Amino acid sequence: MSDLSHKKRKRDGEKSESSKKKVVLDAPHPIATVSSVLRPKSCPPVIANTPGMEMPSNLTFHSYLPKNATSSKSKKTAIEKGLLLHSSTHRNLDYTAREEERGSKPLLNHYIGIYDPKTGKLQVVEAKKMVVRGAVRSKQVATEQEGKKSMLDQRTDLGQTFGTKKAKKAIQDKVLNAIAPQRKPGDTSTPVKLDDASKAILSSIGAVTSTMASREELQAAVDEAKPVPKANVDASEVYDVYRPEELIGADIINLVPIREWQEKAKHGESIQFQSRYVVSRVQAIASNDSAEMRLRVLRYLSIVLLFYLYSKPGRQKGTRQLPPREKLRELLAPAPEAVVENIRRKFSDGGQLRKFHIDLLIAHCCALACIVDNFEVDTQALKDDLKLDQRVMNQYFHEIGARVKPIKDKTEERTLQVAKLTLPLDLPKQRQIRARR
Repeated sequence: MSDLSHKKRKRDGEKSESSKKKVVLDAPHPIATVSSVLRPKSCPPVIANTPGMEMPSNLTFHSYLPKNATSSKSKKTAIEKGLLLHSSTHRNLDYTAREEERGSKPLLNHYIGIYDPKTGKLQVVEAKKMVVRGAVRSKQVATEQEGKKSMLDQRTDLGQTFGTKKAKKAIQDKVLNAIAPQRKPGDTSTPVKLDDASKAILSSIGAVTSTMASREELQAAVDEAKPVPKANVDASEVYDVYRPEELIGADIINLVPIREWQEKAKHGESIQFQSRYVVSRVQAIASNDSAEMRLRVLRYLSIVLLFYLYSKPGRQKGTRQLPPREKLRELLAPAPEAVVENIRRKFSDGGQLRKFHIDLLIAHCCALACIVDNFEVDTQALKDDLKLDQRVMNQYFHEIGARVKPIKDKTEERTLQVAKLTLPLDLPKQRQIRARR
């Protein structure tokens, strides 16, 4: 007892004497060596970063790959392929993990090391760096009536989701301009009457549309503005569609000189001219005493053709320039000055033939040729005089209401393009633009 009482008791917090026994610890290997670097073929590990939020540890993610990533032809590795992770297991949030890169390639390559402390070997696996972000899931508690969408509503939703900028703008404009009557709560069959604002809009629309032109009036306005001779669409006979007195003018047609051609035809002299069309017809018509009006029309047509042929291409594309007025009179002689001035005022402006004047002149030539050839014209000679393609020549005849059909000529073994003017006229209609579906 005395020995025990003489021993000093240790104070609180004083360290006891350390034991001199050595404890064997399971220490790691002093040197770590990289045994292998793996590049995964299908499922790479993911290093996830969650900026600005705390993510629960019990989430389950589903992985998604692009369509072309699963094809056998794709030579990209699992790291190079795109990857998307999505989780909807949380009751309020949706979590999505995406790769955030700058440019076509990531700035850094990321790896995960698996270290074995017994052997000291380190296995390195290439990984994907992804960023996880959360979004609040919208709670849409819809009734059965609200859940049933029409086909139009479904197409509108698809357009808003996957459509182009132009398609989205068209859908937005359609929604803004729509006037949908309000329904009573719970009533899906009977719409309520329009309110005052809707009635005012509809009444203003009705007032504006009541003064709009009809389709027939629009067609008449288009026909009036076309560079073609005015046709008598109410004519009961074909020779009343284009009468020389109205097409040329009663005063001008009587001033056209024809006596020279009549005298040469009577004496059997050949009539030379710069037009193949005129030369091929003048002998037969000039020698026929009952065809005086047709001869006057042919003579007027010959002056119009010379008027066009003596013009030269202008500085602007699609225009032609006339010679000076005095020079033009000399070139068109022996045509009277009144006839030359009539042609110059009708088919030119300021000494220049624009596109409108050229179309008007060629359309008049087609109508005059129909009168000369008794409304059935072989278009070859006239096409050569005007230096036009056959397709363009056919279009000009179609503009005056004629039908052009190919006819096989057995004697010359060639196909003739014959324009025939018959009733009812085959005038081109106004092109109607189909509404977009």
